[in-house]
Order: sequence, then structure tokens, then C-alpha cells
Amino acid sequence: MDRVFLIVAGVLLVGALIYGLYFFIRRRKDVVSERLGRYAEAAPQEVVVPGERRSALGERLDRALERRGFAANIRAQLARANLKLTAGEFLAATVIAIILLAGAAHLLRHNAVFTLIAGIIGFFAPRWYVGYLQGKRLREFNNQLADTISLMVNSIRSGYSVLQAMEAVAREMGPPVSEEFERVVREVQLGLSVEQALDNLLRRVPSDDLDLMLTAINVQREVGGNLAEVLDAINYTIRERVRIKGEIRALTAQGRYSGYLISFLPVALSGFIYLVNPSFIMNLVTDPCGWIMIGAAVLGMVAGFLIIRKIVNIEV
Repeated sequence: MDRVFLIVAGVLLVGALIYGLYFFIRRRKDVVSERLGRYAEAAPQEVVVPGERRSALGERLDRALERRGFAANIRAQLARANLKLTAGEFLAATVIAIILLAGAAHLLRHNAVFTLIAGIIGFFAPRWYVGYLQGKRLREFNNQLADTISLMVNSIRSGYSVLQAMEAVAREMGPPVSEEFERVVREVQLGLSVEQALDNLLRRVPSDDLDLMLTAINVQREVGGNLAEVLDAINYTIRERVRIKGEIRALTAQGRYSGYLISFLPVALSGFIYLVNPSFIMNLVTDPCGWIMIGAAVLGMVAGFLIIRKIVNIEV
């Protein structure tokens, strides 16, 4: 039975590895006609470039998940991370990660608990990666936003319209700001209203500073006024907020890393002990009292991490 399982696991691992290499190495075309839904999120269908090679598994998953609510959430998260993937392809990548990590863990240890933990890590690893990309992209966008507003103010004072000022931002600024404002311009060129294109931008980049800027633009389009002066005042506010956030982040660095250390050190130490002397720590799994101890330890670590994070999370 164990030999049959090893053969099946080996076949699955080889197939998953081949599919994963093809899935992550191939480069997807980044053109306007590739997918109207990438720029106009309200579009009911996506337009595929003729001759574009797509994953068969991902395409079938997309059809199955087309009207599912959680698929829309996955698409929103991928758009915020700027990953050119569909919801089906992301789920396929998750399945591949589970198979690879769980299969490798079973081949190394032949232990059900170790295999289960590896499978759980494989399930959450793609989501952690997407979350990391979202946070990194949002920080870069916020750091560029003050310079972006300055460029827009100068463009408007030079006689440009708001859309022309956004085109200047797309040309002059670097990513991710240039990419996002270029999408706004393309959406308007595809027929969306400016308000809807800006709403799509805010969904892709959930930034409070950006929300303040877009609110000023929408209000000016409705009631009029000197947009350059309003954006100039917002620019000063954003620069001060970025400066204060940087100071707070430096002052709370010790507390944040203390929370990380307290949370992950017991896990790392338990893993090391398991690799060195499995029988010593397996008593926690085989004995009912061990399960109670594990539950109390996990609850304490999570509570401590959340408390420390709440203390050092200072809103500006």
C-alpha cells in the first residue's frame, strides 16, 4: 500500500512540477486588447488575444468559478498585487503548492502529521505571497503619491485637463504609479467615465491618501473650483503623513520585531527539535495532555502577537 502511494505521489509531483514550471516561466502578453476586464472591471467577459496560449486547467477553473463570489474576491486581490493571473490559475497554483509540499514532506518523513502541516503551509503560501506583493506595492504607491500630486498640480496649472495630467503622470513617473494611472487613461479611452475609472483605481489601490485625492477630483468635477490649490494642500498633508509614519515606524520597530520573535521562535524551535529527536516531541501529539498544551501555547502566541501589533499600530 505504501509503495502504491509513493508511486502515485511521485507521478503527481512530476506532473505538478512540469505544470508549475510552465505556469510560472511563461510570460503573458501585456497589451490593451489582452483582457478588457483587466482595465474595465465591470466588463462581463474577458477578451482573449487570438493565438494566446492559456492554461487548460486554469481556463476550466475560470469557467467553473465565473459566477462565484469568492472568485471575485480572488480577482480583486490579484489585481491589487498586480499579478497577471486569473482566479482559476491562482487556485491551480495553490493545488500545485499543496501537492508539492505535502508530497515532499511525506517522502522525507513518512509521517502523517508532518505531511498535514506541509499541506497546510502549501495552501497558505500563495496567499501569503499575494499579501506580501500587495503590501509592497501599496507602500511604493504611497511613497510616490506626493510626487505624483505635485506633477499633476504643475500640469493643471500649465493648462492641462485632469486626464491629460494623468497621462503626464503615466509617462513621467515610475511604476506602480505610472501603471495604475495608465490603466485609468486606457479605461476612459475604452468608454468608461472618469468617475468609474477612478473608482476602479481605488479598488486596485486601497490607499487612504489616494482616496483623499480622488475625492477632491470628483468634487471639483461636480461643483468646480481651483483643483490645483486643493491638490496642493492635499499634497502637503500627504507629505507630512508619510514623514510622521516613517518616524513612528522607526520608533516601533523594536516592538514589532519582538512580536515576530515571540510568535515564530516557538514554532521554529519545535520544528528543530522534531528534526533532531522526533520521539521526544511526539508525546505532545500522542498524549491528550499534549494537545491541551499545544492549544494553550498557540492561543497564547496568537494573543501576544495581536496585542503587540495593536500597541505598535498607531494611526496617523
